[in-house]
Amino acid sequence: MILVHGGDILDSILNSIKNQLNINVDETGFDDELILHINSVFSTLYQIGVGPDNGYSISDSSSIWTDYLTNEVALEMVKSYMYLKVKSMFDPPTNSSYLSAMNEMIKEYEWRMSVFGHANLKDDENEESS
Repeated sequence: MILVHGGDILDSILNSIKNQLNINVDETGFDDELILHINSVFSTLYQIGVGPDNGYSISDSSSIWTDYLTNEVALEMVKSYMYLKVKSMFDPPTNSSYLSAMNEMIKEYEWRMSVFGHANLKDDENEESS
């Protein structure tokens, strides 16, 4: 098993998305396209107030989820949202019912994250500065 920043391979943002898409983490042929989609999703998350104040992007498999966000509750929602968005861009389902259900889940995650609030989904930096 390859270790990333001393953690499990699935701590890597890119590798965890590849795993969810059933792509072997050693297969690098899709990395550029996946990184493009992942960074696009990070831009969307930034626009709805989730993540670091200066935004976030990855360039390879060395970036890990806790580099992006340490709030565990928010992070799990972000991981699910990231997978759904990347799947819809990279490998959309051909079944229209499945695609429709996926898009509804994406919209719900976006709504929940925006309602939950910018301050609540930010990294724990505000608590540390108190």
